[in-house]
Amino acid sequence: MKKTVILFVIAALVLIAAIWWIFSGQHVADPAEFINLGVIIILVGFALFMGYKRLTSLKKGQPAEDEMSKKVMLKTSSLSYYISLYVWLAIMYFADRLNYETHTIIGFGLFGMALVFGICWLIFNFRGVVDE
Repeated sequence: MKKTVILFVIAALVLIAAIWWIFSGQHVADPAEFINLGVIIILVGFALFMGYKRLTSLKKGQPAEDEMSKKVMLKTSSLSYYISLYVWLAIMYFADRLNYETHTIIGFGLFGMALVFGICWLIFNFRGVVDE
């Protein structure tokens, strides 16, 4: 229960900080900032979804993390890491041809990694993990 509450508190703090960051700027929004905002929204959305799932399983009397959820997370992390290497290679390839600053390229990479992880998690969570 403590981990779930901490998850919601951290997600709320990240959202408050992101909203403050957006509205405190005096300048015109740069398109690269929307990429950073996309990364934040994906990560916070994923954290809120995981927290919701943990709360519903706790209300049903189930453990927060069982063997299946650990296996899903293990498969998701390994596949998303493998795919993320190729995402970074593609970003490095296109970084020479496009004139973006370094922090923008890192934002693209983080957004790609978050997106790949979320898609892999959705696939393994809803399709299931095959026993080997």
